[in-house]
Amino acid sequence: MASLKELKGRITSVKSTQKITKAKKMVAAAKRAKAQSAAGAARLYAARLEAVVASLAGKVSGDSAPKLLRGTGKSETHLLVVMNSDRGLAGAFNSNIVKAARDKALSLQAEGKTVRFFLVGRKGRPVIARLFPGQIVEQYETTGMRSIGFEQAREIADQLMGMFDAGAFDVAHLFFSRFRSALVQEATGQQIVPVAPPADAAAASGAAVEYEPGEEEILADLLPRNIAIQIFKGLLENAASEQGASMTAMDNATRNAGDLISKLTIVYNRQRQAAITTELIEIIAGAEAL
Repeated sequence: MASLKELKGRITSVKSTQKITKAKKMVAAAKRAKAQSAAGAARLYAARLEAVVASLAGKVSGDSAPKLLRGTGKSETHLLVVMNSDRGLAGAFNSNIVKAARDKALSLQAEGKTVRFFLVGRKGRPVIARLFPGQIVEQYETTGMRSIGFEQAREIADQLMGMFDAGAFDVAHLFFSRFRSALVQEATGQQIVPVAPPADAAAASGAAVEYEPGEEEILADLLPRNIAIQIFKGLLENAASEQGASMTAMDNATRNAGDLISKLTIVYNRQRQAAITTELIEIIAGAEAL
């Protein structure tokens, strides 16, 4: 059984940890509000851009369509772009994204497809490297999700399009965590190359709209931009989800620390009372002996 000094030291240590987790929860809550606002704005912009691309995609077909829209004509090699954070202490945030990518990779491999990985962030790398050795073709260093800018998304998009033009893959899928609330973050996967027109593309193509220059020229400019925007949206969604998950994890850790402090305090008081009682018995027994 631990001594009183050891118990007191452990209580002090847990109290210090509780202060840290409580502070990290407050920091995450403040960052989440800002990240949530940015993710919401990006979500709206990305949806409107997809609608424009859908309208244009319905007007072009065959060889006249840009390569990013029509694809390579094959579906043999799939590139999974997996976005994680650079830091932990966010509950199951990173593991849920990796799990969604893993399930997709196993499904594709079961169909006889070749799977490659493009990793953004550090936290998911050890797991994917262990599960799929030798299948990581590119890694992108982030800035800890603290200062996300469109430049990062553009760099990632440029690398992807360069690999696509070089024939490194036929289809690319993006995996990130969609922010629902501080308590709910949903690991999401979507195809980004070739650009998959939304389900209402046929209805959008029926609108009486004339484009100048032609649809092919506009799509040639919009499709790369759309890929960068989808990646940017994924980065912002991840940032909001990470802070929400971190806030929840730190709140749980703070509560658990409080419970542990209560239990240790009870044990400490019992042992202290037992020690005092033992000393009193010894003093009384000595006095009676005299």
